[in-house]
This record gives sequence, structure tokens and C-alpha cells, in this order.
Amino acid sequence: MKTILVPVGSSKNAKSHLQYAIDFAKAFGAKVYVVQIYNVYTKAGTMIKIDHILERESKAFLDAHVASIDTKGVEVIAKTFKGKLIDTIEKVCDVLGVDLIILEPRTNSIKDEVYLGKTSGKIIKRTQIPALIVPEGYVYKPIVKVLIALKSAVIKKEGVLVPLSSIKNQFKAVVNILLVKTPHHQKGDFNLNDELTAMVTNKTIADSPTTFQAVLEHYKKNDPDLLCVVRRKRGFFKKLWEDDTILKKDFHSSNIPVLVLSGLK
Repeated sequence: MKTILVPVGSSKNAKSHLQYAIDFAKAFGAKVYVVQIYNVYTKAGTMIKIDHILERESKAFLDAHVASIDTKGVEVIAKTFKGKLIDTIEKVCDVLGVDLIILEPRTNSIKDEVYLGKTSGKIIKRTQIPALIVPEGYVYKPIVKVLIALKSAVIKKEGVLVPLSSIKNQFKAVVNILLVKTPHHQKGDFNLNDELTAMVTNKTIADSPTTFQAVLEHYKKNDPDLLCVVRRKRGFFKKLWEDDTILKKDFHSSNIPVLVLSGLK
């Protein structure tokens, strides 16, 4: 894990979030891109573009933001990009070779009952970029125990476990797996491949209507420092997939970081 992307919003948590990202990156010897994405607008009636003003103000904000943080020797690069959020994030990650995007749950100031705001929710649900959601105000600490929750361990996509493997190896973490037997369970869903078998220390099988519900029931018993889930169109966030906002009342494990891998298939 050598390149980390940190989108910056206007939340009051932005400074502590960037500090976490830098501390995390330092453990891996990674560089950090701190970015803001703005759209292009024209002034009504005059058609005078103001995107150059937005770019200048955004860059000045990022530079001041980075200057307020202890970078601890980590290479931190501030950049602004023009375009639509999802398309631009995907292009930027591709061009820069981003291994992980570290997200605030809420990049803009919104209601306290919200766990994932619209910006972070869009990135999580509409891209396949590996992402780490870090709780507000969370202070960096080495990851000792990981819980990964899956309803199917069938892996067809190459490299999908790399972020998890990197974290396990870097921190010498224990990885426990929660295999969730849903009503749609198929024979072979719980067959772990060699790569996953080598990572896992303990295995738990749970009967539950959804992976989401099983995690809510089991994560406290496992007491992980990191929860790991995978993207599926009708997967972990199925209950709220049509809405980019996720409420805290619907996701009670919002006090630990959540690593979201790209889809396994």
C-alpha cells in the first residue's frame, strides 16, 4: 500500500481525519494525496466562468489544511480537480495508482444522526475503489484484530484481498472471518481459497437474513479494531442502497474503522 487518497470536505472533523490518514500512511511508508473536487459553474446572465476562482480557493484551502497537520515526514501532495464527483474520483485514482481511499463518514456538516453522508456514501456505493471509513475524531492506533464478514467467500476478481492482506502483514493482525448463511446460501459459498485461508485465524458461521444484520449481532463479541466488508450491489449496505445517506441507528458499529473492499466477483 503505497498511495493513499484523502478527499477533503468542510466538516469540523477534517483536521483529525487527515491526521489519522497521515499516521496510517506513515506505518506503510505511503504517500498521501489530499484532494478537493469542484464542479464547473457559470454566473447566471453573464456566462462568466468562475471555475478558476473555485480552483484557486480550493487549492489555498488545501494548502492551509495540510500546513495545520503534523505530516511526520510523510509525503503529502495537495491537488484540486474539476468535474463530477464519482467520475473524477475514479479517474484520479486510476491515474495516481491509488491503493486506498480514506474517507470521513461525513465530509460536510450534516445532522448528527447520519453515519455516512451523501459524498462518502456515493464513493462507497458507486465505485469499486478500496476504501477505509474512519469514525469522526478517531485517533490512529495499530490494528490488532480484524473481523471480515462475508456471505460468500467465492473470489473471482484478482487482487481484491490486497488491502486486507497489506493491513494484516503490516500490523501482524489477527483476522477472524464471519461467514453468514443467508436464505440465498449456495453450496460452496463458505469454501475459502488458499489466500483467504492463510489470512484467517478463527472462523464463525452465523445464520442471518443479511450480512449486515449478522455483523450487528457479532462484531462486539469479536471486539475488532477494524471491520472488513465487501461491496455488492445488493450486499452489505443492501438495506439502504438506494439512498447515499446511511443513518447511525442503522449501523451501530460506527465507532471503529470499516474497510470496504471491491466486489469479490
